[in-house]
Amino acid sequence: MNFQFNLPTNIVLKTGIVRQVAGFLPLYRISKPLILTDKGINKAGLLQGIIESLTNENIDFAVYDDVQPNPKDKYCGLAANFAKVNNVDGIIAVGGGSVLDTAKALGILLTHDGVINDWEGDNTLQRDITPLICIPTTAGTGSEATNIAVITDTERKVKMGIVDDRIAPKLSLLDPELTKGLPASITASTGMDALTHAIEAYTSRSSSPVTDALALHAIRLIKDYFLEAVQNGANMEARENILSASLMAGIAFSQSNVGSVHCISEAAGGLYDAPHGVLNSIFLPYVFEFNMEANLEKHADVAYALGVDQNLPVREASKEGAKLLFEMVEKVGIPKFSDLPAVDPKDFAKLAKTSKETPMDADNVRSLTVEDYLTIIKNAYNSNH
Repeated sequence: MNFQFNLPTNIVLKTGIVRQVAGFLPLYRISKPLILTDKGINKAGLLQGIIESLTNENIDFAVYDDVQPNPKDKYCGLAANFAKVNNVDGIIAVGGGSVLDTAKALGILLTHDGVINDWEGDNTLQRDITPLICIPTTAGTGSEATNIAVITDTERKVKMGIVDDRIAPKLSLLDPELTKGLPASITASTGMDALTHAIEAYTSRSSSPVTDALALHAIRLIKDYFLEAVQNGANMEARENILSASLMAGIAFSQSNVGSVHCISEAAGGLYDAPHGVLNSIFLPYVFEFNMEANLEKHADVAYALGVDQNLPVREASKEGAKLLFEMVEKVGIPKFSDLPAVDPKDFAKLAKTSKETPMDADNVRSLTVEDYLTIIKNAYNSNH
């Protein structure tokens, strides 16, 4: 058995930890950070503890709150221009996956020439990026502990990946208090996003014993706390455990890769600019159902972790697991693929082709053809579930 595991990020999970952020800056030689976020987070007051911590220590800082959903190449350039004008030497990213991925792109642009599109691919960077501290406000992407940034190329209308250990955050501070006010719909789609990461990491061709352990425990935590977090967002035990699950799923997939759910969701996200978590939620049950024959034991393990009867044989358990995923998606109010704006069946052949060409396809547990992708996309669109 051969595998490699590397986690370059220091991680702290503690309620109220953001109010101590100033104390971490000297560790990474940050004297003037840029707080990178979006307008919704800023207006919600989620920066207050961070700003108070910096102000109390007389640390100069700048705030950029114009990050957009599904981060796009041109907006990364605008953030970089702002950062350069303000002469910052570190980044504190506060937000969901869009903010955290934008922060990674920003760190690249502050230390490398050209535009962000120039650095697409694996291990393309020439040097370390600007020191990055990530503070997630959603429990879904796991981007606070990954070496991956996904940015939309607006000209090609595709999502491009930048994968390099040099973009991994130096530090991630996980504060459950920052997720307390999330709307139920965001808690639902981001939680299903985390579940997708865990399931695809566990069933990936490149999984290892370490990623398997992280992924399975993440699935169990999601089974125990996800619905409570959606239905009762003030339950801090549920918030903390879902945040932990998201983190573990993120670490797992960053080491083992994801699969065909992400191939489809990133193809559709690039074309339709739809939320990544929603798309993963939509396609997860269909891909799970399609994939399970390729490794019934692992799909049964997922089903058991989700609460399916442990006494069921693996094939029956896997089928029950798929059924349970369909039920979860419906229970938490994820929209149907056909209900998303701009989705057009005329695009499906193109989506299928793009899905097959996405790098994650190689690690999907089952080898899918373009026709297989097309079948899954059509099934999701015509769903009776």
